[in-house]
Amino acid sequence: MVDKVTWQKVGHVTEPGRYMFRFGWLTVTDADLAIWRRYPEAQFTLVMLPAAGASEDEYHLGAFDLAPPRSE
Repeated sequence: MVDKVTWQKVGHVTEPGRYMFRFGWLTVTDADLAIWRRYPEAQFTLVMLPAAGASEDEYHLGAFDLAPPRSE
């Protein structure tokens, strides 16, 4: 299963930066925010960064879907 997050799940952050969430640290860029501003329902895939001796997991946002998944 691929973990995905929405703007709502990350608290509608408004500035690029590194944020602590329930799953670890998440880095959000200006480009990520631009997508969320244009497509507020977009879902990004969480991409785990290689551990560099950190005790917490580190993530950034990867590919995104513009439409919510269909329920069948």
